[in-house]
Amino acid sequence: MTVAVEQEKEMVNGEDTGSNITPSDYGCQILQENTTLENANNKSLPNDAILIWYVVDGVEMVDLTRCKKTSQLFDMYYDKYGPGAVKKIDFGYGQMNPRLWAIKPKTEGKKK
Repeated sequence: MTVAVEQEKEMVNGEDTGSNITPSDYGCQILQENTTLENANNKSLPNDAILIWYVVDGVEMVDLTRCKKTSQLFDMYYDKYGPGAVKKIDFGYGQMNPRLWAIKPKTEGKKK
């Protein structure tokens, strides 16, 4: 059988296929998963971070993610949690330049 046929059978049978979805497949990075707005309201985070509200089993959750396109972010959550799960997508509160955000400070070596 081909992979597409197997995936279609799993979807018909109601098996959860969202567990094997990784953010890197969509070009996304999850910074904070199932967080609160107080934790996400951190100005030291990159300014391209995006907040996404979604519902899983009747419980509303918020994630802080980075992604090149909002459509890729939506696709990832749609494929992972199904139709109707994504409720809102909004900008994050970070003010750090994304190029400088993940850089670690240099350690000072011996002076000659």
